[in-house]
Amino acid sequence: MAEVLALVEARLTTALGAPDARAAVTFLGTDRIEVLRFTDASQGVVRYATLGMSASPMSDPTAALADPVKGPRAELILTVRAGLSDTDKALRPLAVLAASPQVEGVVVAPGASLDVGEPLWPGAPFTSVLVAESGGLVEDLELDEPLDPVRFLPLLPMTQNEAAWKRVHGAAALQEKWLSSGTDLRDPLRRPVSLD
Repeated sequence: MAEVLALVEARLTTALGAPDARAAVTFLGTDRIEVLRFTDASQGVVRYATLGMSASPMSDPTAALADPVKGPRAELILTVRAGLSDTDKALRPLAVLAASPQVEGVVVAPGASLDVGEPLWPGAPFTSVLVAESGGLVEDLELDEPLDPVRFLPLLPMTQNEAAWKRVHGAAALQEKWLSSGTDLRDPLRRPVSLD
């Protein structure tokens, strides 16, 4: 599916500009996952986007056979404020998350929680992320029938308490808490939101 990944990279470059760094990770028994870094000096942010997750469709883990053509496709995007923390170390955790459909047979969709079991970057108070809705920063990429479109899913870092609260109350309730508290979800050093 090299042609799909070429289209995905072109869509990312159109939306975010040329990447200023890239790294590749290959896990045993999986396809190669790249993570591209896009620095936006005008907004003071850096964005990390996976490339490789969308090469194959995600399949329902309960299905007897994985469909090699039909099924949701996605890439992940993390946006953080530049220069506040060593967020470039997030490349490997992001690749782990992008490989999870191949490794664990999960379907990554908006509202889902993904956990890497360690800080997303050194000193980060986050070990997990909330998957947000696509279509904002990078538009969905339509592919020729019968392929599903590629969705570019933003990742919102969560503290352990926020992740636990989300499991009880749901993704929408947590996002409402963040919104009402004026939480800067791009701050790599942000404090947890009050969950009272």
